[in-house]
Amino acid sequence: MSLNLSDNSLLNDKLYINGEWQNTSLTPFNVLNPATGDVIATVANAGEEHAKQAIAAATDALPAWQHKTAKERSSILRKWFELIMENQEDLARIMTAEQGKPLEEARGEIAYGASFIEWFAEEGKRVYGDITPTNSPSHRLVTIKQAVGVVAAITPWNFPSAMLTRKAGPALAAGCTFVMKPASETPLSAIALAVLAERAGIPKGVLNLIISDDSKTIGDVFTSDTRVKKITFTGSTAIGKTLLKQSADTVKKASMELGGNAPLVVFADADLDSAVEGAVASRYRNAGQTCICVNRMLVQDEIYDEFTKKLTEKVASMKVDNGFADNVDIGPLINIDAVLKVEKLVNEAVEEGAQVLAGGERSNQGECYFQPTVLGNVTKNMNILSEEIFGPVSPVVKFSTEEEAIEMANDTNYGLAAYIYTQNLGRAWRVSEAIEYGMVGVNEVSITSELIPFGGVKESGLGREGSKYGIDEYVDIKYICMGGV
Repeated sequence: MSLNLSDNSLLNDKLYINGEWQNTSLTPFNVLNPATGDVIATVANAGEEHAKQAIAAATDALPAWQHKTAKERSSILRKWFELIMENQEDLARIMTAEQGKPLEEARGEIAYGASFIEWFAEEGKRVYGDITPTNSPSHRLVTIKQAVGVVAAITPWNFPSAMLTRKAGPALAAGCTFVMKPASETPLSAIALAVLAERAGIPKGVLNLIISDDSKTIGDVFTSDTRVKKITFTGSTAIGKTLLKQSADTVKKASMELGGNAPLVVFADADLDSAVEGAVASRYRNAGQTCICVNRMLVQDEIYDEFTKKLTEKVASMKVDNGFADNVDIGPLINIDAVLKVEKLVNEAVEEGAQVLAGGERSNQGECYFQPTVLGNVTKNMNILSEEIFGPVSPVVKFSTEEEAIEMANDTNYGLAAYIYTQNLGRAWRVSEAIEYGMVGVNEVSITSELIPFGGVKESGLGREGSKYGIDEYVDIKYICMGGV
């Protein structure tokens, strides 16, 4: 299929190892457009040998990259950022074709992803150490930070550009070398970014790209190879736990951005229209396939009926269509398995007594579409409140008191993001501190940027991405004691 790109060379189909674009002898696999089922591209398929080659290339390239000054690395990363933004439209079109999200959302993700390259190009120049007051007149105590080494990254399909740059930016800025494995559903965005990285002058071996439909084999290589010093992963909690277990044998540094079950807590004193706007913006972004999107709506009983009425009216008017269509709100889910999961959760909730207020079934747009849905009469014991839905469905449940809202919000193994709507400043502080989440939005759902430390607690992960803290995930602290002074 034609994507009407200005630069067709961005639509590549090969691995990128040690500065060379490579095919393999393994059976290639197709990348499909979830909106239509059409084949966009057939790409090279990597196996264990190719993953090891990429790690070897990154290992060989590490000393020279580490020894560049932070300013030299910054200059190259800045060029990469500029090339990403110059090619924003092409990159967005590639993303919409392979992932399905509306084109306007894809443009936003490209800019968001690029911001991490820009941010860490600068932040890499601020990896400061310390001089500690001495415990002996003849000693001087110094602490420095050094790149951890070769980094292996595994990224998901729901944000195929930003999840990669959030990891590559700080890793490369710190002086690490990088091997990345994108999701097999959406490798084309990663390939296009690698094309631009090469143009920006990132030296061979510093950034390597492995494409494969055998994630387990590649993950096994990444976690078992002693040359890999850090594993960074965004994806499901179950897979994250497996990677952590496998990485234990070689005691790797690890960053894990895992599942979420974000509550939206709306108190009776909230600005109701603002809360509904926030609920829609968060829940239905990327057709609900977002780890920090609202997964449960907890609404105080006095305003429950009015909130659900306003929410239902907005959701019922949303446009479902191909991501390339004009003014589209909801694109397809990533594949039929995702649709079946969402359908099952909705049907189970209805069987348990939930009421479909909007949507509730597949859309007639195509196999991978599901109608934007609102469920009322949801109760605390329903399974849909404990599952990460990953689809355009809003279960709305009542609460009575602030204490009950906190208890309900915390009743999950996840702790990534949460949202509160209230005009009471004291309540905003109390609830923000009491709920067990790594990120909290108060009267706001657009909480992410390169400036903030993105990450969760409990089973939502380890570490932080973005902000001044993000680069710490890619350095080791070394203490030097100088004697005989």
